Amino acid sequence: MSTPYESAQLILKLFEMRRETLLREARAWFLRSFHPESIEDIRAVLASQDSGRYRMVVGYWDMAASLVSHGAIDREMFLDANGEILATFAKIQPLLADMRANAQSPGLAKHMEAIVMSVPDIEPRLEMLRQRFRPVS
Repeated sequence: MSTPYESAQLILKLFEMRRETLLREARAWFLRSFHPESIEDIRAVLASQDSGRYRMVVGYWDMAASLVSHGAIDREMFLDANGEILATFAKIQPLLADMRANAQSPGLAKHMEAIVMSVPDIEPRLEMLRQRFRPVS
């Protein structure tokens, strides 16, 4: 388990990565423009020019969560500093089982899932986030 100082240093490094232009743009696209409702929506994105954005965001948050899963970052400190992981996971959670079954990646987002789902009473919060980030009609 890392010390609070080590956790803080890694969280700051993760924040630096988030400020990189491509990742910043990908995160904005994911939260504002990506609204998957079916596995077909995921397939369509993966076959489009937005594939890199999708993979960058999901990959970034799963990598960050893996640091928590392996004890490099304190879980509570990570969640306090990275609420965006909840909104990101909320968007893919309803399709995650299908995504895993229909992909060559049965461990897709497993660290993100473990960290997010460890939050007490998270389901209502995830549903609220799904509603908040729905497309405006």
